[in-house]
Amino acid sequence: MTHAAAGIAEKPQKALLYDMDLPLRRTFYPLGYAVDIVTNDPRVLRAGQESFGHRRLRRGMTPIEVRIGVTPDGSSKCPPEPARREYNHLYSLVADHANQAMIDLKTLTSFAWLNEAAFRRPLYVRYNFLEKIVYLLLGASVVTDIHAACVSKRGKGILLCGDSGAGKSTLAYGCARAGWTYTSDDTSYLINDAETPQVIGHAHRMRFRPETRSLLPELSRFEVTPRMEGKPSIEVSVTTLPVQRTSAEAAITAIVYLQRRPDTRAHLSPLPLRTATERMQNELFSAGEIRAKHMQILETLANVPTYELQYTDLNDGIEALETLALDI
Repeated sequence: MTHAAAGIAEKPQKALLYDMDLPLRRTFYPLGYAVDIVTNDPRVLRAGQESFGHRRLRRGMTPIEVRIGVTPDGSSKCPPEPARREYNHLYSLVADHANQAMIDLKTLTSFAWLNEAAFRRPLYVRYNFLEKIVYLLLGASVVTDIHAACVSKRGKGILLCGDSGAGKSTLAYGCARAGWTYTSDDTSYLINDAETPQVIGHAHRMRFRPETRSLLPELSRFEVTPRMEGKPSIEVSVTTLPVQRTSAEAAITAIVYLQRRPDTRAHLSPLPLRTATERMQNELFSAGEIRAKHMQILETLANVPTYELQYTDLNDGIEALETLALDI
């Protein structure tokens, strides 16, 4: 090979895609924190708008930059749900050889490589890569996510917790429909540096199980959203529902664990202090150093009054929470 030919030959490291040109950049504000998304494909920025465009800067700036490179190749079939692996502060999402992401939860560095196949389904990139990466990085730095809905009355925020199917989303919506302030349906984010327990939620939307339509007829006009992981859901903007008050943040005054049982009159029973902290610590998805950090943050809930609500009827459950909001 001549020197000239060698000079124009493709460098072996090109196959690593280590120097992809990413000329497009936009700042979004998921949970109110500034996050930069950098890419070479405008569809990624459109996905960012759909996922995070409802929020504005509220909490502050972050050093988070999410880099997503898209290559033109790809099959006609959408990739599968990515497998997730974590070792200490290193996290990976791998759908196949061409659609994967690497995340360092300590340095808040990330890069995702996608191809055309990832865009075969409109929600695939949002749910399986973009939102996962963003919330993983926020969870490693400024918030701790907990499996709980949140509603408030008279400025008193109540977390609604419980197993899947306990009715968190339905009861949160019922309260919001009855005049409470709505913050989140099934995931709330504890603000790490707050002096007292305070959460952020996705106050712009609600998600319900399809079978909820039999209990709430107003949901019958909405279609089921296909989900690659978990169960199908109905995702609805709160602007289309009879919800008058929303707030992206709430100060937590009480925690309620739901037990929906047949033929049970609604009643509240106090639980020992630290019940919520210990249960939430056991439910953490994080690992290694990040898990240790989250466990410490959850200690802020140790002295929050905690109750169990046994109920059958939605309206009875709301009435019990109304009484609690008067007493706390």
